[in-house]
Amino acid sequence: MIHATIKADGTIQRKDVVGAIFGQTEGLLGEELQLRKLQRTGRIGHVDVELNSNKGKVSGEILLPSSLDQVSTAVVGAALETIERIGPCKATIKVARIENIHSVKRDTV
Repeated sequence: MIHATIKADGTIQRKDVVGAIFGQTEGLLGEELQLRKLQRTGRIGHVDVELNSNKGKVSGEILLPSSLDQVSTAVVGAALETIERIGPCKATIKVARIENIHSVKRDTV
């Protein structure tokens, strides 16, 4: 699971963030790590975005479940950090942490 924080210098919506993730990382990672293809095959889960707006600026968190190996998940996380604009606004995405879903579930059980 990729946990990332997002900050934008304007008003954006969840659909803008999801569109930027898929649109701006397309072609960046090579054929085997295309996010749309990985989502269709179930290797990448539903992109969950939570946004908070305060005085015209938006901050929030992005959660991206991944069943890829740790190296591939880290590469996808690095691709998220290359996003500089979301909609009409300047934005930054920083990966806070990457955790192994299987080990988290194992610990829970």
